[in-house]
Formats: sequence, C-alpha cells, structure tokens
Amino acid sequence: MSKVIEAAVAALDPKAKGFDGTAKFVIEGEGSVYIDANGARASDDEADVTLTASRETFEGMLSGDVNPTMAFMTGKLKVDGAMGTALKLGSLLG
Repeated sequence: MSKVIEAAVAALDPKAKGFDGTAKFVIEGEGSVYIDANGARASDDEADVTLTASRETFEGMLSGDVNPTMAFMTGKLKVDGAMGTALKLGSLLG
C-alpha cells in the first residue's frame, strides 16, 4: 500500500465511522480508499459513489487547501455515482 493511501486512511478513518452510504476515493497512480459506516480502509470495492482525483488534488482536499466543490467544477475531481452521497463527504474532508 502506498504512503499516500496509508495517510488518507489514517486521516479519514476516525471521521468516517458511521458514514451513511459507501464511497470510494480513487487517487490516480496510488490506489483507492473505501469509506463506509465502519470507517476508511484501503480497498477497491464497489461503492455508491466513486471520486477520482490526482494525488495533489486529494491531498489538498484533505488539508483544506482545495475546495472539493471547486475541484469538481474545474474538472480536477471526477464524481461517478450518487451525487447525494458525494455531497455527504464534504464533512469528512478538511
């Protein structure tokens, strides 16, 4: 597992516990982080929504330097699946 995925799981796991739905972050060139009610883990399982971004964009969203909505609007963040579930992820980022 890449260090980027390890760091993402560590950052998101405590915030993701109890998340209503399933989501997957695909970090280009690194791997995937899966989120559900049990927390976050490295996995490529099927999810209600899949968000795809570069490592730089994803790290920026985690740190709060990149606004997820703006990343989506400018094409830096791709969303495939349930948009409602994607919107719930806002509270997990930053």
